[in-house]
Amino acid sequence: MNALQSALQAALHERDRQHTRRHLVPMERQGGSLLRQGRKLVDVTSNDYLGLADHPLLRQRAADWTERYGTGARASRLVSGTLPLHTQLEEKLARFKKSEAALLFASGWQANASLLPALSHLSRQQTGHPAILFMDRLNHASLHHGCLAAGLRQVRFHHNDLAHLETLLDRHADQKGLKFIITETVFSMDGDRADIPALRALADRHGAFLYVDEAHATAVLGPGGCGLSNGLADITMSTASKALGGMGAFVTGSRALCDYLVNQASGLIYSTALPPACLGALDAALEIVPSLEAERLHLQHQASRLRQRLNDAGWKTGPSSTQIIPVMIGDSETALHVARSLEEKGFLSIAIRPPTVPPGTARLRIALESRLSATTIDQLGDALLDSLRSVTPR
Repeated sequence: MNALQSALQAALHERDRQHTRRHLVPMERQGGSLLRQGRKLVDVTSNDYLGLADHPLLRQRAADWTERYGTGARASRLVSGTLPLHTQLEEKLARFKKSEAALLFASGWQANASLLPALSHLSRQQTGHPAILFMDRLNHASLHHGCLAAGLRQVRFHHNDLAHLETLLDRHADQKGLKFIITETVFSMDGDRADIPALRALADRHGAFLYVDEAHATAVLGPGGCGLSNGLADITMSTASKALGGMGAFVTGSRALCDYLVNQASGLIYSTALPPACLGALDAALEIVPSLEAERLHLQHQASRLRQRLNDAGWKTGPSSTQIIPVMIGDSETALHVARSLEEKGFLSIAIRPPTVPPGTARLRIALESRLSATTIDQLGDALLDSLRSVTPR
């Protein structure tokens, strides 16, 4: 065994010791259920919040557009990869998000990780100084990575703490460079929401720009499922890979923003464009989503019922107010035991452990889907409470 293999094995051993090692486990989907290692399970861990990944219209349009236009876009957007499908879909996305323009990316990670370096370059070019990034400390890893890629030290504010953010904005008031407040509208691990109107007002008072990640709000919240940014943010990043049921991401904002990113965002410039199948699925989803108000209301009502039941039994679900419900456990090993026990009872929810979440905050992340009935939610509640009692009696 050479030095590299020894180092790799030692790192994996340390993960095992801390109960934070991850594994890839293949699973099949059979209708609304999962087949994992021979066991049929109800999926309460995915981000397909409206069940659109199984919708016949998305399947059909993805297949139709593949048949008509091929399996790949064949090149980057700036070479020969921009099809009429891309530009037509971007126009629809801009209208959906109440923005002037939209720009497609391959994934939310790619968009966030390449936008922040592009914005930093803009600040240096136009002001002679680096951008100043005010980041919610619980922002997605892709946003933190974007700061690193930009070579910038972020200014972190306490999670959803606008008073702390304002203190930091005051402290940096005389610092030159473009200022960006960066947050998620719905936080992926806690299921809580940012106060976007208040952040907009704060940005305006301090001459800052608002950048929001709408990955877990798009299609699920807001008028017609348009999300929570609702035209208030300067820059909005949304994904097609969650409640929209497909793959890809899109940035919405001004026409100048999107034109600038075409010239500066490395993730777009140096990546092959999204293929027709992804475009077809997203196009179909945009037709369906505005009409799903009953599904959105059902989803949030069932989430509220489950949260209340867990809270009444003494279990903390943090500040969650959405379809994402963290069941706070604390210890990684215990969280793994609870997840295994829940799986034995027919429900799949993965234990989320450090470094995805801060040390001491391991949890089960319950992510509900609108097709789950009230009866299934009650069964999930029974299974959850029984699993929790089995490892941490109360």
